[in-house]
Amino acid sequence: MYYQNFQVVLQEVPGEISLCFSISGCSLRCEGCHSSYLWKEKQGTRLTETHFQQLIKTYKSFATCVLFMGGEWHTKHLARLLQLAKEEGYKTCLYTGEEEVSPKIMSRLDWIKTGRWEANLGGLDSKKTNQRFTEIRTNRNLNYLFTKTQYL
Repeated sequence: MYYQNFQVVLQEVPGEISLCFSISGCSLRCEGCHSSYLWKEKQGTRLTETHFQQLIKTYKSFATCVLFMGGEWHTKHLARLLQLAKEEGYKTCLYTGEEEVSPKIMSRLDWIKTGRWEANLGGLDSKKTNQRFTEIRTNRNLNYLFTKTQYL
């Protein structure tokens, strides 16, 4: 499993400071994708368990969540990394264009964003989006956290 980007992000998981890994090798190839550079397999840096553990330990006193943008096609490896994050006290999230992912992955998540990118429907901040940001424990749709009118 390879990642193209590693960033600390604030908006993708509301209320959390997230360590975000953008995983290469996405086969969905959604039209209008803002991350088409992630389509190519084995692009970027190899994400080994050792490297991942070093990163999450480095940011432990700062970040609260580990977020993967993709990677569900590496079921066993992603599930293992999610487990390591949980063991270090992090919350976990996956952004996927799929509607469902392996139960092995789901059991290690706090949140999941599902649904392909469709430009005419917009993202999580659109009321007509096909995407869904779900809290796993309650199966609650939390899309309202991304809309500008949430505080009105």
